[in-house]
Amino acid sequence: MRIIGIDPGLRSLGWGVIEAHQGRLSHVANGQCRTERGDLALRLLSLHDQLSEVFVTYAPQTAAVEQTFVNRDGVATLKLGQARAIALLVPAQAGLHVAEYAPNAVKKAVVGVGHADKRQVEHMVRLQLPGAVPTGSDAADALAIAICHAFYAQASGRLEAALAAAGGAK
Repeated sequence: MRIIGIDPGLRSLGWGVIEAHQGRLSHVANGQCRTERGDLALRLLSLHDQLSEVFVTYAPQTAAVEQTFVNRDGVATLKLGQARAIALLVPAQAGLHVAEYAPNAVKKAVVGVGHADKRQVEHMVRLQLPGAVPTGSDAADALAIAICHAFYAQASGRLEAALAAAGGAK
């Protein structure tokens, strides 16, 4: 299964694509969609166009997006929410299911600690995806989101298989 992880951001939206096959993960690609200061509508359009191109190029089969946390700066939180809408919209336009994960859940899945720092996350991403060289911390976070989704999807698949083997217990 080809998974894209997306770390929403208005200045830098990170993305990472991995393959998950029989419990093994491999790196496909990663990068950042960048915008400059200016008109918000044009920045959002730019993010949409750049992320859409990633979908055309790498053809992911499922997507995972990091949930937004609220901080003290309401304006910044609102702008991040608008960038997050692009991160949800593009996969939906491609007909994909979009899973959402809290930042602490991603860190816990990848590092083992829910309050890990960015360096720890990037280090574990590199360990779990040999040969991966994230183009920045946002891309590393996006790869971590994809890894998290792969783990949850694998666990969910095992649960469904166990239920089916048990006769579809309800």
